[in-house]
Amino acid sequence: MIDLVVGPQAYHRLPEMIAEAAGGKRPVDTDMPAISKFGALPARRKVGPSAFLTVQEGCDKFCTYCVVPYTRGAEISRPWADIIAEAHSLVDGGAREITLLGQNVNAWDGEDGKGRTGGLDSLIRALAKIDGLERIRYTTSHPADMTDGLIAAHGDVEKLMPYLHLPVQSGSDSILRAMNRSHSAESYLRTLEKVRAARPDIAVSGDFIVGFPGESDEDFTATLSMVDAVRYASAYSFKYSARPGTPAALMEGAVAPEVMDERLQRLQARLAEHSLSFNRATIGKDTRILIDRKGRLPGQMIGKSPWLQSVFVETDAKIGDMLDVTVTHALPNSLGGVLQTAKAA
Repeated sequence: MIDLVVGPQAYHRLPEMIAEAAGGKRPVDTDMPAISKFGALPARRKVGPSAFLTVQEGCDKFCTYCVVPYTRGAEISRPWADIIAEAHSLVDGGAREITLLGQNVNAWDGEDGKGRTGGLDSLIRALAKIDGLERIRYTTSHPADMTDGLIAAHGDVEKLMPYLHLPVQSGSDSILRAMNRSHSAESYLRTLEKVRAARPDIAVSGDFIVGFPGESDEDFTATLSMVDAVRYASAYSFKYSARPGTPAALMEGAVAPEVMDERLQRLQARLAEHSLSFNRATIGKDTRILIDRKGRLPGQMIGKSPWLQSVFVETDAKIGDMLDVTVTHALPNSLGGVLQTAKAA
């Protein structure tokens, strides 16, 4: 029933493999060589105002619940020159905002054009020099790779947006150890203290898993305490689901489905409370939005704030325009605003 099997490092071979399958063969390529496939992929034909740029792939962290190290391979950083060249191409194609991508994006490292070794912060500082590039973001980060240099960049680089997605997964140290997360609740909070000292207005988002094997009521209470301590602007939360081949799938202490359901509902209610509070705190603020799509109503456009909130506003602006707006009201998942020129009138 299967014609071909292609792994994440062999996308560039799809035309060749499809041709082989059409000829009656059943090609398989799941190797993960430490080479870049990006040079073999065709350039993007269409670029929007906000574009994604992969800079890193793979993971060496081996969290006990996660299949990524097995399916995506070891951490590999794309070469500096390739990233800079693609960023220029994206900006020339109309991108005003670039989001750097990686399974552990802040694990990126490499040599710049002068042979100097640096981390993601050095790459961000170089990208910030590109004329026409207005905004830089990155995701997804691991707490273990939040270096002092990257934290400092949040305060030094104007084009780096005040938004950080930093998954914690649990607020319980015992569960974090069982997950092999390599950080504690305290060290995670200390990292965020440094980030907020560098950029006080930063929005923090996170990931959470409830019902991990062995999670007690006390462990879950610790997660709620973490949520209250951080006050996330947004977050993703899930019930634990066993992945075949991972160490966690063999752990004892499975949490009952109904308990996971109840915990997830409580967690999501608390996260929603803080998210709405963050949105409401922006009411009355002047900010810039990057228009990226049309709204539901006639004459309405939607753009992203620096904190990655969707802001809808009445305007005849086009997709790709950047507008100065004042936030007028907040909803759970979006903001409303008016043009500052309209407010002045």
